[in-house]
Amino acid sequence: MDTRWLTPVERAAWVRLVAVVELLPGALDAQLREDSGLTHFEYFALAMLSEAPDRTLRMTALAQLSNATLPRLSHVAKRLEARGLLVREPCAEDRRATNARLTDEGWAKVVEAAPGHVANVRRHVVDALTGDQVRQLHEIGDALLSALDPDGRMTGLYEPGT
Repeated sequence: MDTRWLTPVERAAWVRLVAVVELLPGALDAQLREDSGLTHFEYFALAMLSEAPDRTLRMTALAQLSNATLPRLSHVAKRLEARGLLVREPCAEDRRATNARLTDEGWAKVVEAAPGHVANVRRHVVDALTGDQVRQLHEIGDALLSALDPDGRMTGLYEPGT
């Protein structure tokens, strides 16, 4: 098999993408930990629940939306439950399944954390780009997600083409 090596232009784009992928999670996590006492993943899980009907999702659906394994999500949910931010309870439609429901305290935590998180996203991503670049980033994201998520497991977070 012949390797299709990256061209200098492709390599330059690739190493910049890798740098962003490595640096951005730490920047998001640090701000949320300092301002709200949440990891980025904890915030993300709470935010997904805050947008769900009745602020409730099956654990399997929440795992899919957050691209987490069930064991990882269960560990995080246990911590959030101990803090009173969510509760896990049997699913009424399928007693074998477990639902995660955002509590009033969890909702308040999301409402408290969201402005700082959005400001951080603006500072590190949106405001560093022009309007045209934001639209290009959207298109680039759609193209990459088509390759990375062909089954649309995380489509609750995005709608390709919009």
